[in-house]
Amino acid sequence: MIQMPKAVMLLASFALWSCGSEGSDIKTNSLNSSWHKNAEQQFDFNIAQAQNPKNITFVVRNNNSYPYSNIRFIVKVSNLKTKKAETDTVDYTMAKPDGEWLGKGYGETKEIHFPYRTNYRFPNEGTYRIGITQAMRNDTLKGIEDIGVMIDNTKP
Repeated sequence: MIQMPKAVMLLASFALWSCGSEGSDIKTNSLNSSWHKNAEQQFDFNIAQAQNPKNITFVVRNNNSYPYSNIRFIVKVSNLKTKKAETDTVDYTMAKPDGEWLGKGYGETKEIHFPYRTNYRFPNEGTYRIGITQAMRNDTLKGIEDIGVMIDNTKP
């Protein structure tokens, strides 16, 4: 199998996202395979036309050193103007029972998209912060290369 350098794979992923859905906004943070349980990953989005429904999707890139078949997040969605926030705990499956990763990709790094909210209407226009904290057993979670959030407009 041909091994693609990580930078090439990331650029290809971003190119596919930009072509994939009209009105998408994606933000990612690199974790370099180490995510401490107190290190909330924050992503700010300017939401225009709050009345139009949007899909919120988490993007996770993991490598083979990730020790679990699932991942659990504490998610906080905050309106930065009103200071109102909603908090959720979510759990996603990352591997089949036989250990095969569900994500796609070449080489050791796999990428998987987890739907968080579909057809979601933000309460108001403005800037929102989506914070994600890992809620696994480890103080430092190994094997997560990048975490991201994608918000895209749904088609009427």
